[in-house]
Amino acid sequence: MKYQRELDEITQLVRAAQRSEDAQSRTVIYLKQHFNHYNWVGIFRLQGKELVLGPFQGQTPAKFSRIAVGQGICGTAAVTMRTEVVPDVEADARYLLCFAETRSEIVVPIIRDGRLWGEIAIDSNQPDAFTADDARFLEAVAGLLAERV
Repeated sequence: MKYQRELDEITQLVRAAQRSEDAQSRTVIYLKQHFNHYNWVGIFRLQGKELVLGPFQGQTPAKFSRIAVGQGICGTAAVTMRTEVVPDVEADARYLLCFAETRSEIVVPIIRDGRLWGEIAIDSNQPDAFTADDARFLEAVAGLLAERV
């Protein structure tokens, strides 16, 4: 797998964390620091019928720290429980504008025991920034985080 070294390092960080929140924070910090095309990295947690922003790295979003399930790309991923890769956010009507610079986005559900717990959301300032390798890697990271929630 491409990014195997990075996955191994995140595995160590997640497993060494005392609490789930620490594992999440360490993960978003690692992803932001080690991937130049990841301009904003955040974890949303499902609370009722909303996704609520937890730990993140990058600019503070002016809005959308809470997203209704079914709204936007994050909300769609919550409903389908599938990874959403958007190569051009300007061409996708579901995109909720948080940052004017964002050109592409990936959202990966964190699923525990068949139920949605939350999501990893990543924005890039580059168009078409996320490959199938990014999706597989981030799905593996989501699986690690699911073990800790």
